Amino acid sequence: MLGILAGGGPLPGRVAAAAQAAGRGVFLVGLEGFADAAVLAPYPHGWARLGAAGRILALLRAQGCADVVLVGPVRRPSLLDLRPDAEGARLLARIGRAAFGGDDGFLAAIVRVLAEEGFRVLGAHEVLTEAVAPPGLLGCHAPDAAARADIARGVMVVRALGTVDVGQGCVVQQGIVLAVEAIEGTDAMLARAAGLRRPGPGGVLVKLVKPGQERRADLPTIGPATLRAAVEAGLRGVAVEAGGTLLTDRAGLAAAADAAGLFLLGIAPDEYAQTEEKAR
Repeated sequence: MLGILAGGGPLPGRVAAAAQAAGRGVFLVGLEGFADAAVLAPYPHGWARLGAAGRILALLRAQGCADVVLVGPVRRPSLLDLRPDAEGARLLARIGRAAFGGDDGFLAAIVRVLAEEGFRVLGAHEVLTEAVAPPGLLGCHAPDAAARADIARGVMVVRALGTVDVGQGCVVQQGIVLAVEAIEGTDAMLARAAGLRRPGPGGVLVKLVKPGQERRADLPTIGPATLRAAVEAGLRGVAVEAGGTLLTDRAGLAAAADAAGLFLLGIAPDEYAQTEEKAR
């Protein structure tokens, strides 16, 4: 039985459907305030607060879940809002200082604790392989030399952000960093970048896996809302890490990018990092 800890968006349902198609039973634990009831409705499921670790573990164990997937965005609350139950307080004590650090350190600690509790933690990309961004263009529009230079600049910036566990994305226009992603998330960053746009060719969004990131939790994800926000920000395209980014609907996103005149590109970050180094 596969247990799915479900955050927001459609991906928890897509993971459940893929697992069932492969002959696996599923049980979803919807995280209150994040998971979409309509996404969970077709599958066996229960609900729990993020801080109610005792209930989450009890639900998974009662259903005989040996494997667990964490999928869907969850905005980490403050410890005051978390209101952990007794089991949650015990697990927070085991997580230790990672609870106060960046998101990746926190999520990596959760993965470790789940493993210590006897679960095998899988990445969503291991179940939903078709959602992983492939290398190359996903639509008909391609970046020109100026856009490729902006992508190279963005790769260097996002890698620097990721090294200190801050964010997974940035917006670059004509070599200038308009915005970097922090706790607000990609779509809010794009809304901010819209007001900072400069005259001339639009910028690009770059999304990457953080260096050393725990890939079983919080992989970069692109969905329709992100493409809409990119259009509203006047961007020329979106570049994501091939093999490390989840696309909520690959064909639909490619079609939406084509209709909007954006490029959607899966990249190997090392290749673009070398381009930026040579340009210095």
